[in-house]
Amino acid sequence: MTDRDAAPFDLASMRKHYRTEGLSETDLAATPVEQFARWFEQAATEGGLFEPNAMIVSTADADGRPSSRTVLLKHFDERGFVFYTNYDSRKGRELDENPYASLLFPWHPMARQVIVTGPVRRTGRDETAAYFRTRPHGSQLGAWASGQSSVIAGRAELEAAYAELAARYPEGEQVPVPPHWGGFRVVPRTVEFWQGRENRLHDRLRYTARPDGGWRVERLSP
Repeated sequence: MTDRDAAPFDLASMRKHYRTEGLSETDLAATPVEQFARWFEQAATEGGLFEPNAMIVSTADADGRPSSRTVLLKHFDERGFVFYTNYDSRKGRELDENPYASLLFPWHPMARQVIVTGPVRRTGRDETAAYFRTRPHGSQLGAWASGQSSVIAGRAELEAAYAELAARYPEGEQVPVPPHWGGFRVVPRTVEFWQGRENRLHDRLRYTARPDGGWRVERLSP
């Protein structure tokens, strides 16, 4: 394989010109969750995004080896940002070993991104069960059928497990919440709002939690 075959595009020349409208300190809400709510509403209603609640969750194991994947945000408030998963998955195991995470919301069509970092805690079982009941029946079965992140022989194995569960719990019958499945809440310690600007002079404003419960806002160089 030649270099031309390996790289059919001129990656060095691929770039977009960002908007002139920026983000100033005077634009910001008092708390990062309020500011996130403003931007999220715009992303959901004006941004042209397929899944505005899609976020890249990055974790690391006890040795500091990182991993990332896309997960859907299911709730946020002043307590933190919540997603649900199999606790035996790679991210679940890593969060048990190293309960700290980074969330990245890549809102490319709006030339925006938000990065949240902080410690992670499991949601209570009552909160997990309440959310599980809102999931489509098929997704409830899928939480049981998939041993997330484990090696399987082929797709037929997964489909057979799902079919067995579908026979056991037909549509309309309550599916129990798997004991190995539940929520994680990322408690924000820093939240950075990034707005793309012309000439790569982007706006980056970061909230950092203070010991007194307030927030310090700093501008970062792009």
